[in-house]
Amino acid sequence: MLSLLHIENIAVIDRADISFEEGFNVLTGETGAGKSIVIDAIGAIMGERASRDLIRTGARSARVTAVFRDLPALRWFDEMGVTPDENGELLLERVIQSDGKNVCRVGGVPILVGQLRELGLRLLNIHGQHDGQQLLDEDCHLDYLDSFGGTGERKAAFQTAYERVREIRRDLSALRMDDAEKARRMDTLQYQIDELEAANLRPGEDEELSDRREVLRNAERLTSAVEGAWAALTGGEEGDGALSLLMEAEGHLTSGGKHSAELRELAQAATRLRCDLDDLAERVRDARSAFDFYPGELDEVEARLDRLYRLKKKYGGTTEEMLDYLAKCRAELDAIQFSEERTAKLEGELAKALEQAVEQGKLLSNDRHKAAEILARRIQSELKELDMPRVRFQVEFSPKDAPDGMDQSGMDTVRFLMSANVGEDLKPINRIASGGELSRIMLALKNVLAESEEVSTLIFDEVDAGVSGRAAIKVARKLYQVSRTKQVLCVTHLPQIAAMGVAHFSVEKGERDGRTYTRVTRLEREGRKEELARLSGGEVTETMLHSAEELLSSAEAYKAGESR
Repeated sequence: MLSLLHIENIAVIDRADISFEEGFNVLTGETGAGKSIVIDAIGAIMGERASRDLIRTGARSARVTAVFRDLPALRWFDEMGVTPDENGELLLERVIQSDGKNVCRVGGVPILVGQLRELGLRLLNIHGQHDGQQLLDEDCHLDYLDSFGGTGERKAAFQTAYERVREIRRDLSALRMDDAEKARRMDTLQYQIDELEAANLRPGEDEELSDRREVLRNAERLTSAVEGAWAALTGGEEGDGALSLLMEAEGHLTSGGKHSAELRELAQAATRLRCDLDDLAERVRDARSAFDFYPGELDEVEARLDRLYRLKKKYGGTTEEMLDYLAKCRAELDAIQFSEERTAKLEGELAKALEQAVEQGKLLSNDRHKAAEILARRIQSELKELDMPRVRFQVEFSPKDAPDGMDQSGMDTVRFLMSANVGEDLKPINRIASGGELSRIMLALKNVLAESEEVSTLIFDEVDAGVSGRAAIKVARKLYQVSRTKQVLCVTHLPQIAAMGVAHFSVEKGERDGRTYTRVTRLEREGRKEELARLSGGEVTETMLHSAEELLSSAEAYKAGESR
């Protein structure tokens, strides 16, 4: 759960520290006071996109820090080498700089924003007003159903089979060309193959030739150097060289060493030097052989490199790449020459792949139908608790309007239907649901989906739009029920929901020294009464305070009854 949130220089918030409680936390305040900024800050620490525009005017950077505790054992921790501290707490930090760069740390370990987002998805979910609009989008309904039904593995199996169908069809499409196009392509491939085969390419040949050209271009200097070294070592025709002289010195020292320990050591040193000099002489002799040039060799190397250069411009930057291209040309030419046999084979493979995809698609569809029945019952049960006792909810299936009756998502088109009143036919949600009904349907759906999610914190950002009166009390009680098993943070304008909170935070905006500041304050009971009175009627009067007291007392009685 989210235990502590620290905000610095985010929009109008100069500095704020919020200590959240287990259970139901509510945030209230005037429109524009900065409640959404608190949610934006939480989104930032969860790795969501954060613009440099979030940085408070005049500040060089913005910072958000969060402390989580009672964390589940996540594989992410092992993958990233991060663990909570000895108290079971984990510190997350994100600094947003004015140049657009971000610095993210988890448990003191630097990580990327994308890695922070992966962790954030496992720690909490943020549900905003736009979620209701997603509910109106029927393209999202299948995703909701799959999330509830846990069809991930079954869907992955289908997608693997479906992708095989698409792959075979792409291969068939490449083979099915008209005769003229096929002849042109074969001529092109044969010309390229002939040109590359005639070149007799060897892997690494271009590098070897470049090295040899460098040697040939400096042949006279290299020959002079190695001949001079050879003469100095062996003496050549002019007398004794270094090797002969050293051998003579070694002999004298060895002879004297028979009578002197010191000379014996010197003789041994001379022997070591002579061995090293022998090795050097052999290497110089090998170098003389390597620099054995013949007339016209440089011209031949230059011509070969020029030919390779011209081939590289057409077929690849190295001899290895050109050889790879040659292999591909041969394979494509063979495929075209034997396209009829290949086509027949692929058509047989396509039939089998289609059969497998259909089989996997039906299994996926069966799982979805089973999940849909349970989801409909659960949603109806939740909505009855949210003051919609006559509602009927159903998941409608229809065949996919696509080739072979399937696409990447499967064989099903899914949409949610509902009837809010007795005697009314089931109709698509986007045609009949009011704003308040959408809010309650989304709350019901999120509550049901949250049961199977590992996240321990749910954030609801003004999802109570269009709800009032008795329905608001039902929504408040439902949110409290959810908070019995998960931490809930709720931004609301409804006094009925605010009264149900275990912890109540007021977000207020003011001015100081010509600047706008927002502060977040935890309210005690008397402060809550005034805030509820303000939410109820704007003006804080004795009547409103009395009404607020009744709301608080009623909420406390409900929570006391639920806790028993």
